[in-house]
Amino acid sequence: MDDAVQAALAQSQTIDITTTGARTGRARRVEIVLHNFGGRLFISGIPNPARKRGWLANLEANPALTIHLKRTVQADLPAHARVITDHLERKAILEQVARVWNRRDLNVMVEHSPLIEVTIDAGA
Repeated sequence: MDDAVQAALAQSQTIDITTTGARTGRARRVEIVLHNFGGRLFISGIPNPARKRGWLANLEANPALTIHLKRTVQADLPAHARVITDHLERKAILEQVARVWNRRDLNVMVEHSPLIEVTIDAGA
């Protein structure tokens, strides 16, 4: 991974991700925010108790995804997702997300926000 890509990943930013449809097997691309907290990469979303996000269902079925950097650096990076379900881990990470987004509903976020950790594949 070159220095420009590493520098881009060091910042929180809007990206696209491509997942594989859980039911269809088709590529699905969506715009989303990538957070870097302490060198670890996370993706979350606004809490919605009414439905699970399609991208999250896709990653539960197949954790492979592609990260598409599209701002100062353009790159397509193969990666894997780990869905975070542990309550204490979710709370610790979502506290950071809440600060970035100026949200005050941490308990709602912990209960209803999608949350994954992203690992860029070796050799990307």
